[in-house]
Amino acid sequence: MSEIERKERNKVLRKQRVRAKVFGTTERPRLNVKISNLHINAQIIDDEKRVTLASATTVGKKLTGSKTEKAAIIGAEIAKNAKKKGISKVVLDRNSRKYAGRLSSLGTAARKEGLEF
Repeated sequence: MSEIERKERNKVLRKQRVRAKVFGTTERPRLNVKISNLHINAQIIDDEKRVTLASATTVGKKLTGSKTEKAAIIGAEIAKNAKKKGISKVVLDRNSRKYAGRLSSLGTAARKEGLEF
């Protein structure tokens, strides 16, 4: 097994471990965060009904600043979208990532806007 295959396998196992514990209900939907090298996507998902309630992304937007600053903008935007839908509490799905850096910046901005997780 090559180094790249091992890292990818470990990433999949971490994601499965996180998703086994995180489930979005109607009262506390799941805040799914996907961070790539270029973009940041955040969705609030009700797993019981299998529907996306709110979303925010950097795709197609002319945002300036570092990736951490862009994550903070998306965090504030997803929190505002959630408030419009009447959502105040969510469960964070971090997708095999550590809660640090861009993910932490997104979470801090979302909390400042009133989202609880």
